[in-house]
Amino acid sequence: MNFLAHLYLSGNNPEVMVGNFIGDFVKGRDLTSIFGKGIANGIVLHRDIDDFTDHHPVVKQSKNILWTTYRHYSAVIVDIFYDHFLAANWKSYSTESLDNYAANSYQIISDYRDILPERVNQMLPYMMRGNWLVNYSKIEGIQQALTGMSRRAAFESKMQEATSDLTRHYPEFQKQFDKFFPELKNFCDERREKF
Repeated sequence: MNFLAHLYLSGNNPEVMVGNFIGDFVKGRDLTSIFGKGIANGIVLHRDIDDFTDHHPVVKQSKNILWTTYRHYSAVIVDIFYDHFLAANWKSYSTESLDNYAANSYQIISDYRDILPERVNQMLPYMMRGNWLVNYSKIEGIQQALTGMSRRAAFESKMQEATSDLTRHYPEFQKQFDKFFPELKNFCDERREKF
């Protein structure tokens, strides 16, 4: 899953949201002594989400559609596609508008600037200016995200071409997301109860 899903699956706890948001930018296990309990819980939740997603049979079906063209980048692309379906169908998952949710999320993350990893602090202004969380709801927003990731990829990824696959297989990806995401949400709800 990508940024929007990680934030949404954090519930309403700001520290868990921040930890979940920065999870890809943090290494190591001694998280509580560095970030405190709430943010450490969010980082652990991020890792649990990634593990659950990576091993889920429905997600594997989505990756298989893309595998021939994108190989190991298929997983990254599916994460972005799934954020698109969450954003595009936001009213099915939240009573708060996506615009408000995104603005509140940007503010929460900004409030923790002092502890954010340097790469997150560098990325955040671009994310806010481009309103990534809202723009994931549009194919053009997904195109921009994938093009940016393609530029940063270590090897030839072709990720910038993947929106054509999203368009071509849209109903299939939508169906797979609709099957997978409620299971992931239930998993996260149960994990957060143990914090």
